Amino acid sequence: MSPTPDIFWFLPTSGDTRYLGTSDFGRAPTNAYLRQIAVTSEQLGYDGLLIPTGSSCLDPWVTAASLVPVTQRIQLLVALRTSLGNPTASARQAASLDQALGPGRLLLNVVPGGDATELAADGVFYSHDERYAASDEFLTLWRRLLLGEKVDFEGRHLKVQGAQNFFAPATQPYPPLYFGGSSPAAHALAARHVDAYLTWGEPPAAVAGKIADVRARAAAAGRDLDRHPLRFGVRLHVIVRETSEEAWADADRLISRLTDDDIARAQQNYARMDSEGQRRMAALHCGRRDRLVVGPNLWAGVGLVRGGAGTSLVGNAQEVAERLQEYVDVGVDRFVLSGYPHLEEAIRFAELVFPLLPGKQAVTLRDQSLTGGAFDIRASRPAAAEPVAATAPVPEAVR
Repeated sequence: MSPTPDIFWFLPTSGDTRYLGTSDFGRAPTNAYLRQIAVTSEQLGYDGLLIPTGSSCLDPWVTAASLVPVTQRIQLLVALRTSLGNPTASARQAASLDQALGPGRLLLNVVPGGDATELAADGVFYSHDERYAASDEFLTLWRRLLLGEKVDFEGRHLKVQGAQNFFAPATQPYPPLYFGGSSPAAHALAARHVDAYLTWGEPPAAVAGKIADVRARAAAAGRDLDRHPLRFGVRLHVIVRETSEEAWADADRLISRLTDDDIARAQQNYARMDSEGQRRMAALHCGRRDRLVVGPNLWAGVGLVRGGAGTSLVGNAQEVAERLQEYVDVGVDRFVLSGYPHLEEAIRFAELVFPLLPGKQAVTLRDQSLTGGAFDIRASRPAAAEPVAATAPVPEAVR
């Protein structure tokens, strides 16, 4: 696979589980558990972590700040809610966290919002396109503030007088902006402002179409892509096992606790949203269990009940690596991945797939015979090379 893609993992700040649907295997999103996932992901060699936002999620900024003392290298992709207004406070917040993490570690995921009901609970009553217009003003102000300007601005949605950020970010000129959205308004926002455009895991041809549209809009807007380049990423779940049969069996297991009522309620909830990305996710499977395979090794079962990213790559390590390469071939250079439960699946994906990815190191010892017992090294040597004991055997109780 070439070029080298960045591989991010995901923090489940609304909770974790072994099964979608009702089960006895839920995990609360405690800070201790989230730290465990973050530290493990860093040690395994993941490049970053997505910290999501939403009414059911812990606050992403507080969560990110809690990881400062326990991580040293991994990047944190933190949700920036642009529909909520106040770019001045957000610029100060971003600069503060960027200083705490150190240069290059903070990334910001621009989230205008896709659920009018959730936004109303936060006091936001924009229509779909108004959200993007307000976000355009927000990012215009936010970027100017982090560039050190003193800003007077009066737009349709936002107004500031004498706005200024007094604490420069560690990352210059400011932490990179990521963003995902599928509507024309979203693509226009990406073309103007962001450093990396993300899409949920549609088939590669559909992703290629999105990339081409965002690039064309950036060129039409006069953006100098040499000076301000655009990168592209895909958000996916993964179910990777040693064999394809195991992987597909575990995909079926993941949704085995779902009832038809669970699926119908979830789909009705998502249908009332005005998110184009959510509409495209739902259209892949139409809420039907018999339409979940939507491409080679691409499975939409998670999207039966999970909003947002709803597709998974399912297969053995070689198959999953090949599917990732197909996205790289259409212009993708980063992946934001997850799996249930997120701690164990972070380890499993790294063990199985990292050896097949450029720039990633194997995380397991190869060609070893290990039991964790006291005599692993002796047992792995040829019998003739084993030394003769010069003293009495070690008592059984201390082995």
